[in-house]
Amino acid sequence: MSGDTMTAVRGAHSNNASPATPKENGHSVQHASNFPHTSPGSALDDTPVYSSSELTHTWVHFVKTFVIIFPIYALGYFEFSFSWLLIGLFIFFCWRRNAGGKLSRLSRALAFFDQEERCAKHSLTSSDLPPWVHFPDVERVEWLNKTVMQMWPYICQFVEKLFREMIEPAVKEYHVHLSTFCFSKIDIGNKPLRINGVKVYTENVDRRQIIMDLQISFVGNTEIDVDIKRYYCKAGIKSIQIHGVMRVVMEPLLGDVPLVGGLSLFFLKKPLLDINWTGLSNILDIPGLNGFSNNLIQDIIYSYLVLPNRITIPLVGVEDLAKLRFPMPKGVLRIHFLEAQDLEGKDQFLGGLIKGKSDPYGILHVSNQMFQSKTIKESLHPKWNEVYEALVYEPSGQHLEIELFDEDPDKDDFLGSLLIDLTKVYNEQKVDEWFELEETPTGKLHLKLEWLSLFSTPEKLDQVLRCVRADRSPAKDGLSSALLVVFLDSAKNLPGVFTGSLGCGNLSERRASGLIFCESDTSECSANFSAKKNSSEPSPYVHFTVGHKTLESKVRYKTREPLWEDSFSFLVHNPTRQELEVEIKDDKHKCTLGILRVPLSDLLSEEDMTLAQCFPLKNSGPSSTIKLKMTLRILSLEKQFSSDLPSAVQDPDGEPYSASPRRSTPNLSTSMSSSQKYLPHKESTPSLASDISLPIATLELQQRLHQLQNGSASSQYPLGKIQLTVRHSSQRNKLVVVVHSCQNLIAFTKDGSDPFIRLYLLPDKSRSGRRKTSTMKKSLNPVYDQTFEFNVSTVELHRRTLDVAVKNGRSILSKHKGLLGKVLVDLSGDDISKGFTQWYNLTEDGSSSQELRRSQESLITQ
Repeated sequence: MSGDTMTAVRGAHSNNASPATPKENGHSVQHASNFPHTSPGSALDDTPVYSSSELTHTWVHFVKTFVIIFPIYALGYFEFSFSWLLIGLFIFFCWRRNAGGKLSRLSRALAFFDQEERCAKHSLTSSDLPPWVHFPDVERVEWLNKTVMQMWPYICQFVEKLFREMIEPAVKEYHVHLSTFCFSKIDIGNKPLRINGVKVYTENVDRRQIIMDLQISFVGNTEIDVDIKRYYCKAGIKSIQIHGVMRVVMEPLLGDVPLVGGLSLFFLKKPLLDINWTGLSNILDIPGLNGFSNNLIQDIIYSYLVLPNRITIPLVGVEDLAKLRFPMPKGVLRIHFLEAQDLEGKDQFLGGLIKGKSDPYGILHVSNQMFQSKTIKESLHPKWNEVYEALVYEPSGQHLEIELFDEDPDKDDFLGSLLIDLTKVYNEQKVDEWFELEETPTGKLHLKLEWLSLFSTPEKLDQVLRCVRADRSPAKDGLSSALLVVFLDSAKNLPGVFTGSLGCGNLSERRASGLIFCESDTSECSANFSAKKNSSEPSPYVHFTVGHKTLESKVRYKTREPLWEDSFSFLVHNPTRQELEVEIKDDKHKCTLGILRVPLSDLLSEEDMTLAQCFPLKNSGPSSTIKLKMTLRILSLEKQFSSDLPSAVQDPDGEPYSASPRRSTPNLSTSMSSSQKYLPHKESTPSLASDISLPIATLELQQRLHQLQNGSASSQYPLGKIQLTVRHSSQRNKLVVVVHSCQNLIAFTKDGSDPFIRLYLLPDKSRSGRRKTSTMKKSLNPVYDQTFEFNVSTVELHRRTLDVAVKNGRSILSKHKGLLGKVLVDLSGDDISKGFTQWYNLTEDGSSSQELRRSQESLITQ
């Protein structure tokens, strides 16, 4: 009986014990059911082992059961109340629950640490390895690192000499409060720069150049101390870290020693730069420097190192130094930022119980050029239909980087990213695809990319102008047909700046004396110069303006013969109508030292479309000149496709976009916008003009005209006409527009049309810049006589265009809506200050509007 019982107990516990059986002799004991049937002999051989193990587990189970049952027996034996049992069980369960919670939290924490350890090991494995491990075309260069280590002390001596002989004098001249600036200590440290890998390009490069990318890493124990004795201020740098890809271009290759004409060094994109400052707050307390910040200082450093800026080292001659320092772009990338689908919904309601939509917008980067699209409210399938253009200096190794965000009041949520190699676009010329977004579970983006090559002859200009419809539109901006590169060399014999008591001699007398009178200092004049006159050396800088884009040079302090040696690039809408405006100004008094206007059409007849000479300045000294070199290039696709017309881009009213002021926000020396990249709700980059495309509103209007004419002979201007009065008040800086009436408008329905007039002062197409008349019901000859005003100065006025559209009013539920006609009014004429009343013919897109009658009259500013 006892043997059967023991066998039953052993059999009952064997299944429970088997899974938990520990490893014996390095091997796991498998479940009994997994074993094949064994022979009796083998069973007898294994019996002692299994019997001793099962016996041990049986005794353990018996002891546990006894420990649990004995207290109950003791309570009954000593006749204790059953309540003691309940109290004991309650205490036991409370302890068990508390201990279990602690064990659960501890296990979760251990699991979290294990996961973090695995992730850290994985990331370290992928990031710490040098690039030549991941990329087969990147080569290791330990021999070069050994060479740099050997040369490092001498490199440090060169850098110290550079700081003391070039940077220190430049800082002293930068501001009067920095006149006592000096470096008290310069120690670059004993940790040399490391090159983790080198990639040499063998495809898509010129035969006379060598291009290589260096993966550099510098973690230096640098110590640089500065002292401004005037303010008893000391600050410095404790350490510097730089990680990035530096491109080295050796060109041109020569057939004689040293075989290479020069070196160019630059970063394709911003490197990771970390500067550990000491005493920076002391510097910021100095008068005149309180606007500085750490980001601004880094932006200044970037402006010398990141493309298109570069460090150039000529090895033979200096005649081609400008070409090495400021090469022509390789091309222009036109980006049609069209639409997205299936984006992730980030907006949540009721604490996340209800998942809503997103308010997506995009940020695009090409090198240091940044664009930001408009925000589409509450949509997972947004349609932007915007166009941007970016200069590309080196297609190999560069990428178009796109990030999508959901706009929120506090912090914008990430919706996905995209990275496109520009070499692919360069080779294919035109790419129109849907791209899957990365770093997000869902979403795709529709882009059309075009690579525009540069042509040095004007043969293709007419074709390009027709393609972008710049030959018909009087707007000053839009999709580009040409690229203008201006090399600013120097100026000579600039006039000095006169401040102090001055009499009323005429302006020519002052110009002849080589002085510019600063009117901001005094308004009194007499017949002759006073004995108290005080002339000072100017601090000139240059404003360049083409269309709506203005760039600014660096300031050269206290000199009448400044040397700039700088380059500026402009994307031009129509070179046959636009001009380059040059204005030299004094930095301190903000007065004009000289002006110059060069029609871009002059370059079309020059050899290689290049003009280089010293130009005489107007409103300046008697012999004041500025030395410029201007080069024009026509933009076009090398391969001809079935349709080279740009995509339709519409504004919220369904009309085509008119001219916009800028194509990018580049981080040049004139713009420090890169530090604002992550600021919330940054103003979007205006899309390029799409009035040169054929948007839906224009197509509908053309179809309606065809139906109305029904095969009959059509007049030249069948859409009717509009009468406007336009005048600019220089005293109030106001543009006054009076909308009088319209005649012979087309009918939208059998009852006529409900027309109203919408006005924009381009390039401003914001809601605040929109003006709108009342709606006249069922009328084809409406009379408005309504006056509108726009804030614009006289200087800005000639760069603006008045956009007037006649539209059909509609209710929210009405399907009868759309465009009745459009007019673009050029404001560059001299008679704008006197005022004029004029009839304009309406057209589909505002182009080719001809005046019918103009009467100049004296207008009273209302």
